[in-house]
Amino acid sequence: MAADTASDEMLIHAAREFARSELQDRDRRWDRGEGTVVEVLPTLAEMGFFNIVLPESCGGLGCGYDTYAAIIHEIAYASPSAAVTLCVHNMVGHVLNLFAPAHLRETLLPHWGEPESFGAFAISEAGAGSDPSASRTRADRHGDSFVLNGEKMWITNGLTGRWFVTLARTSPGTGKNGLSMILVDGNAAGVGRDPIHGKMGIRGSETAVISFSDVKAPCDNLLGEEGEGLAVGLTALNGGRIGIAAQATGIAAACLDEMIKFAHEREQFGTQLSSFQAIQQMIADSAVEVAAARELIGYAADLIDRGQLDPAASSKAKLFATEAANRIAYRAVQLHGGMGYVNECRVEQLYRDVRVTTIYEGTSEIQRLIIARALLKDGVH
Repeated sequence: MAADTASDEMLIHAAREFARSELQDRDRRWDRGEGTVVEVLPTLAEMGFFNIVLPESCGGLGCGYDTYAAIIHEIAYASPSAAVTLCVHNMVGHVLNLFAPAHLRETLLPHWGEPESFGAFAISEAGAGSDPSASRTRADRHGDSFVLNGEKMWITNGLTGRWFVTLARTSPGTGKNGLSMILVDGNAAGVGRDPIHGKMGIRGSETAVISFSDVKAPCDNLLGEEGEGLAVGLTALNGGRIGIAAQATGIAAACLDEMIKFAHEREQFGTQLSSFQAIQQMIADSAVEVAAARELIGYAADLIDRGQLDPAASSKAKLFATEAANRIAYRAVQLHGGMGYVNECRVEQLYRDVRVTTIYEGTSEIQRLIIARALLKDGVH
């Protein structure tokens, strides 16, 4: 991944400096006490990281997805929780820019860089994770409003978010037909928020159960066409998976640096760990996997920037980056030995933080299905 312009390079450098000086220690505290990244949202917004990919015409930075991924990588190196928080908010902004009617774009997007406009993506349910077509949340028309009833699970930014891009069933029946994407105001009457505690990792990121009890949303808050909610969601996830892949490489790069540092500091049998070939191989394999993952991310990002919809490319990037990051985190703990098994050592937290990257925004198994189906459909490699 590389910056497109000098100004993009400055943004990436600013993300790196801020993350390593201001976020890393906070992230450790959030992990221990299940705190929240909300305390740094005003600063992240002020730096422009709330609307990285939105066009300049509507108040965004107008960066390409390559630069976006590089920024998320740098944030995730120091705080995986802050990285996923930004990923989701930026993804929601991108969805609004693509699918919202003109009045919503004109009203919301100029303020998308402000903490008060915090966004969340409400698709998953207790019985509808990998299969969003099983969504049971309903949105029934009453006059000029949809009335929503149902419950969403595992919603990132769910406690503080103002705007929820919500998948709901607007027509009777089952399956993907009849599902629509609706923008719901989190301040509307009937919206409930319950925090999910006890997560394995990324504890600084808000995760919530969102309930809708006769919640009204104007019919012209429909995103895209009625009945095409899954198509809207899949377009969003095409870019969202690049963000999660970049989050994974950021975590992996942090693990790699911790490995290198410890290998120089630690001695066994009177010799530095860095002198052992087994240790060198672990470090070399990790470096190659980080580099390969970033190339896959760069390729998928370039396709999005050129307007070419290729879900398999984003799936390849997410699959490889997240699986590789988990392998690298495993090696990091293994290299640290007993020290890597206690929270005093950062790799213990990174090992827990990275685990979810193979789950959210589509599990590794779902990514493999997307890749395989694309290959089988095309008939050629």
